[in-house]
Amino acid sequence: MSAPVTVSACPLSSEEQQTPPPSPDTLAYSFTLPAGPTSPRIARAATRVVLQTHGLADMTDAVVQVVGELAACACRFTPDSEIYVSLRYRDGEVRVILYDGHARHSHPRLAAGCDARRRAALRVLGCVVRACEGEWGFGEAREPGGGTRMWAVLPRAGAGGWGG
Repeated sequence: MSAPVTVSACPLSSEEQQTPPPSPDTLAYSFTLPAGPTSPRIARAATRVVLQTHGLADMTDAVVQVVGELAACACRFTPDSEIYVSLRYRDGEVRVILYDGHARHSHPRLAAGCDARRRAALRVLGCVVRACEGEWGFGEAREPGGGTRMWAVLPRAGAGGWGG
């Protein structure tokens, strides 16, 4: 009798399929947090660990400040929901995107007032991003479920020198 043949649809792990070590180019993280008072602190702590692990310690102060400002704003606008944070490093820049559940108002005057409140809540963020020669903004989320998408892009050269 011959031995039975085992067939598996799952690939076996081998040394050739190893994950590359953390580097700036492999930074791609996203996480969801409850929109509560401790979430900005958790987002800052996670961001600090991720940046340092991926060799971006020189950008840590600026990016952590940006993540904290975006998370605090999101929690202020959607206290009973969740926030979604995305961190990516591409083309020499860290891109931070944060989604909250606050939907765009259909009435133009309400939308303008809400935008003004959000812009005022993000004053410090604007100062940090300008000092780093980056970009930032917010608008309606394009994903299903709506809400608001806030973002900031920080070039490594600018963010590396921020904060002294």
